[in-house]
Amino acid sequence: MTANVSPYGCQGEGASAPTSLTAAPAAMTVVHEPMIMPLFRRRRRPGQAMTETVLLFPLFMFFLFAFAKIYALLILVQKIEIASFYAARRWQLESHRNATFVSSDNQLMGDIQDRVSEYLGYNQSAGRFLDLMGRSAQVDINRTQVWQVVTLTVKTHPINMPFYRSSGFTFEVTKYVPNRDRPIQFILPGIAP
Repeated sequence: MTANVSPYGCQGEGASAPTSLTAAPAAMTVVHEPMIMPLFRRRRRPGQAMTETVLLFPLFMFFLFAFAKIYALLILVQKIEIASFYAARRWQLESHRNATFVSSDNQLMGDIQDRVSEYLGYNQSAGRFLDLMGRSAQVDINRTQVWQVVTLTVKTHPINMPFYRSSGFTFEVTKYVPNRDRPIQFILPGIAP
């Protein structure tokens, strides 16, 4: 009695697998089955891959650059908000109300502008990715009787991409800082604390 056994250890039709190695029949013939998957050779059309590359690769690169620019603008907006809050709070806590010390506030304003510019990425590789224009951000402070108005202005280079051109963006964030040395708790009128 012979059984057909494939090279994978499976026996032919109707035969059950032996329960142990010693229970295998003594006169077993091993028959090797031919390979099931023949090698297919597809006939390629000449120029097909070249056409796809020529048509789709520039489109892919356009979307890649467009998404990178949008992502850079989103990062820049978040960084400007954080930097403007830093500039306003530091100006509020470290500037002087007394006229005799106001001249030292010019040094404070210069230091705030330098730190804000460094955080935003001016003169760094991050600034090139964000397309920052100029040597530093512009921090303007306008003193009034009630508020000190801190304005942070950041400009970007124009975008010159195929199918899209812009003249650049100007981001301006204004923070109103109370004219006190330290912030105090806000209490609604008519409500006792």
